[in-house]
Amino acid sequence: MSRVMIYKRFERFWHWCQALLIFTLLITGFEIHGSHSWLGFGDAARIHTLAAWALIVLWLFAIFWHFTTGEWRQYIPTKNGLFAVIHYYLIGTFTDAEHPYRKTTRAKHNPLQRLAYLFFKVVISPVIWVTGLLYLFYNDWPATLAGALELEWVALVHTGAAFAMLVFIIAHVYMTTMGHTLTSHIKPMVTGYEDLDQ
Repeated sequence: MSRVMIYKRFERFWHWCQALLIFTLLITGFEIHGSHSWLGFGDAARIHTLAAWALIVLWLFAIFWHFTTGEWRQYIPTKNGLFAVIHYYLIGTFTDAEHPYRKTTRAKHNPLQRLAYLFFKVVISPVIWVTGLLYLFYNDWPATLAGALELEWVALVHTGAAFAMLVFIIAHVYMTTMGHTLTSHIKPMVTGYEDLDQ
């Protein structure tokens, strides 16, 4: 075993800022929909919009970083070992089996993570971007767009994508607890370092 830098400084910054902004958006989004009343509708809507813009800027920086560093390759899907990883998460974690995937600096994510993160990045996030911006600029829609789309459907799709993101986050947080200790998968995203077989 050797201690290896797996998650670079920007990667960790981006991850935790993204988490903070997404939780802010979820909390304010639920308030906008009337699920609770901590801030009041007006403040919740303002904070929601501000956090959305901040997240878009963060995502643009993250996309630039992924492409300039080559880290985008970490998300290329592979079937190699996919079913072994699925079997591990469904059965192996409860029978004290050894994880079938060995993380490296060139392959940080197992095949199931690659699919999940790719789905998050190319399906859930763009749907939230597009519907959120459509909703935000509803008063500026050209007549052709206003005739083709109903605001209610845009809001429903936006909310559906937000629930998909919530499900992703719940699964993501749950999976982080499946290490040797409760925090062994979280620690590398704080320090950047992980003990790997060499």
